Amino acid sequence: MKNQFSKICKSVALAGFLVAGFASSSIASNVEKIHFLIPGGAGGGWDGTARGVGDALKKANLVGETSYENMSGGGGGTAIAYMIETARKQENTLMINSTPIVIRSLQGVFPQSFRDLSLVSAVVADYGVLVVASDSKYKSWADVKASFEKDPTALKIAGGSSRGSMDHLVAAQIFKAAGGNPTNVRYVPYDAGGKALAGLLTGEVDILSTGLGEVLEKHKKGELRIIGVTSDEDIDGIPSFKEMGADAYFANWRGFFGAPDLAEEKINAYAKVFEEMYKTKEWEEVRARNGWSNLYKPTTQFKTFLEKQEEGISSLMKEMGFL
Repeated sequence: MKNQFSKICKSVALAGFLVAGFASSSIASNVEKIHFLIPGGAGGGWDGTARGVGDALKKANLVGETSYENMSGGGGGTAIAYMIETARKQENTLMINSTPIVIRSLQGVFPQSFRDLSLVSAVVADYGVLVVASDSKYKSWADVKASFEKDPTALKIAGGSSRGSMDHLVAAQIFKAAGGNPTNVRYVPYDAGGKALAGLLTGEVDILSTGLGEVLEKHKKGELRIIGVTSDEDIDGIPSFKEMGADAYFANWRGFFGAPDLAEEKINAYAKVFEEMYKTKEWEEVRARNGWSNLYKPTTQFKTFLEKQEEGISSLMKEMGFL
């Protein structure tokens, strides 16, 4: 009798342990796992955002399992084609992308567009900035604008990508909004943002067109000076171009796409988990560290946002002779 009672006690204890273990491992959303497909190499903007989002989701117990896969090639086209060709196997996969999916699709770098994927949500925005060296003669946007109006060719503006790419278009949009001719922007392309920044610091160029997140910490340390940002209002004391009279808004969004024909229930569950992520301290730590702004545009809102961006970029690229 004593042995039987002991066995019952052990069984009850084991059951309690299993229940407790199950409860502690349960997640606070309907998303058990996400495999992040990254269309570029390690260390880039897509890579950093995907891993930052995944890390926050995991630590906040919103997703049980996360994994990552880098797939470079074709300006992001290789990963897009892979998502489409293997769609049936990708119900737990989210591919990160950003404004270049719009630009490169317009340019014909790859035949697909955002319309060939399931739109889940935009998650963050990295606004465009114009930057000068800390000892530059250009102390303000007024100085830069005056110089451009006097002689556009004397103002060398660098970016970490080719002519007609995002860094070039952002700079052109800013000067156009200020009443200038965007085709007069003297753009100097560099092969990567780091090289463009080096060109600014060595005096090869006067201004750098880049993303806020790339230079915010250097600005705070006084290593360079941000002239303005393409947001609606100032960020961390940095004035927006809108506030300074140039109605230029540009958000290099980063967001997530599912495979084509992904179930609507699955799409909505992914979108919801990003909405919940914004409420967590884990996400706020990642966001603040990278200088990102929250930009939640789920499903149909994401589609409308992309269509509007595509229309604006297409118009500017045609005006500048890139389309």
